[in-house]
Amino acid sequence: MIKDRGMMKWQGMMLTEHVSMLNEYNQDLKRIPKPQLDEWDYDAIQHTLDASLRSKADTKVKLWRDGEFIYRRGTIESINIQRRTLELDTPFSLIKLNVDEIVDVTIID
Repeated sequence: MIKDRGMMKWQGMMLTEHVSMLNEYNQDLKRIPKPQLDEWDYDAIQHTLDASLRSKADTKVKLWRDGEFIYRRGTIESINIQRRTLELDTPFSLIKLNVDEIVDVTIID
């Protein structure tokens, strides 16, 4: 049986700049472009946020931040239109979310 060292034998040939460039390239490949929302999407998000705020229902909020989707779950406590933020009460803490990052909102029954 041949015991090969795998990538260890090739790492001496790669400069640290090459490794960092490869890591950046791999991160860029994983990035998801921000979805283009139209007026209907914003209207649906607004109605769902309003219904969730009034009924204090458990809500799942989908955010787009830095090329990836982030999901948060909790109850919506308040919406500040001037600062464009909303407060989401999770089981662990109160989180302030930027309204501009919201892509989708779902009320969980």
